[in-house]
Formats: sequence, C-alpha cells, structure tokens
Amino acid sequence: MRRSGLSSAPAGRWDGLVVHAERPSRPALRVEVAGGRRLLIRQADRVVLLGRQRARARGVFYARTGLYRSPIPPIGAAHARRIRETSADDDAWAARWAHQFTDWLQVAGKGPLHSGCWTLARGMPSWSVPGHWQRLPAVDPDRGHVTWFGYGDPDEDQRDVLPLRRLSPAGAGRVRSYRRQLREGILPPALLWWVSGLNTLLVLDGHDRLTAALTEQAVPEVLVLAPAVDPEPASVWQRQFIREYVGRMTSPQPARGDSVSRTFATVLGDIARTEGRTRARPLPGGPAAWDRYATELAPGWATHGQSQKLNSSSPTVAGAQ
Repeated sequence: MRRSGLSSAPAGRWDGLVVHAERPSRPALRVEVAGGRRLLIRQADRVVLLGRQRARARGVFYARTGLYRSPIPPIGAAHARRIRETSADDDAWAARWAHQFTDWLQVAGKGPLHSGCWTLARGMPSWSVPGHWQRLPAVDPDRGHVTWFGYGDPDEDQRDVLPLRRLSPAGAGRVRSYRRQLREGILPPALLWWVSGLNTLLVLDGHDRLTAALTEQAVPEVLVLAPAVDPEPASVWQRQFIREYVGRMTSPQPARGDSVSRTFATVLGDIARTEGRTRARPLPGGPAAWDRYATELAPGWATHGQSQKLNSSSPTVAGAQ
C-alpha cells in the first residue's frame, strides 16, 4: 500500500492522505445493488443496512439492521493521549490518526478498503452543512429517510452523516469517558465513509465519540474515507480553475487581497478531495433477494408508505458503479 499527502492544502496545512491499495478486490464491507434502485451494505455475511432510492434523485429510504461492527479496534485513552502528546501540533495529530486508521483498515477483515485509489481527508467536505451536526442525535431512527440535494421534502431529513448503528445516549458510560477525553483535548477523530449510492457519509468508527463531542457542544473532528475521483476530470477542473485565477490576477484590474488566494487554495483543495463513485456489485438473487432481506431484517419497513412514493420503473442505482 502506497501513501502520499493529499495535494490540496494551503502552505503549511495538512489536509489528508492519498492511499493506493493493492488488495483486496472484494472488501468485507461492500455495497450491493439490485433493480428498482435497491441497494444494501453487507459486512462479510451480514446485511447491515438496506436502502432504496427515491425517484428523480430526491433521497433514499434506509433501514439499519443492528448487525454492524466497526472494523477499527477499540481505542484506549492511553493510546489517544500518547498520540496527542507526541504530536507537535493539530496538523501532526490529524496526520498521525490518518496513518493509524489506514494501518488498521489495511489489516481489518471487516472494512471497506479495496484495491484502488482512496482519499482520507481531514474534516467535513465543503458541501456539508455545519448546522446538520446538532440534528444528528435528535433525528437518528433505525428506519428513516435522507433527503438529497436540499429538496426539503421533508426538510428535517436533510443530513450529511448516517450512523451505521444507533447512537448511544449522552449518559452512557463510554460517552461519558469520551466527553472527558474531549475536555482533555485527546479525543480521537471519528472515521466516516462516503457511499455515493446513498449520497451520504456513513460512520465507520466513532459513533460514541460523535455523541460525546455533540453533547459537549463541540464540532466533531472527523476523517473522511472516500474513493478518489477519476484523475482525468479532476485535472481538467483544476486546470480550468487555475486559468480563471491567473486571468483574474493578470487582468488590467487584477483581483487583490488574501481572500482571493485563500479562495483559490480552498477550491483546489475541494477538487483534490472530491469524493468518487463507490464501487458496487450485483446483489446475488436480485430484487427478490433484497425484498427477502427487508422482510427478515426490517419487518414492516417496506410497507411504511415508501412503496407508494417510489417509482420502481428505473432499474439502476444512482451514484454507484
């Protein structure tokens, strides 16, 4: 496995890793798709989440099964403290955790990493909405809906993050422990995973750390794992933006000021960390198998009105390949 720095950051800032994985070809945690915009996430032999996209890319219905297990080993307070105390600054701290999570994912038997190019980026993507964080603990049903692209139907379902298991209450023992770690400044970041077929960031590891940060009214620290975007269109976007920037700076009335340069650096960073399309595989047994899983693992879910809202004429799942 080869690793390099994400070539997106303004001078002096560390923004993430680019990871080139050589194996496996089929990960234990993977997306499988069937006709009628059906999809699921399987972890080894367990189905951990069922999803069905709405027509015209307006959102996705989902059902968690309660069978998900994190691919990351438990992180003790002593380990978290050691990483903080041996990191020169916040950039070094984030880089240490990115490499640590990559090490764990490389040997994990339950993770999503497969052969190909990935990014492990620091912080939430620019398209995320900071105000959605406080909505997360309040709206986290095991069977629910995520609204896409700001259509607002319903508005309360607009979210950027979907946990793969139910969030623990604020008073749970592990959450209280993590709240102490947050106040000490040693709480590890949560690890999120971009799944394009859901158009959502899933929580791979750190459910209780997210709850602890939000309970303390803090913005959670996160690292986002995503398939890298195809380099050819990304380089086209970058060259186009660079030409526009150079044109603005060399025009008869050039743009001035640090804000222009910061905007330039931010946009290039956004392009470099753009989330690619999640690799998906056909679900053995097709729609009939998906319907069977829904009946067995989420009884009653498929009849809660969603079938009337879905137009099942389209056989494809958007955002997967």
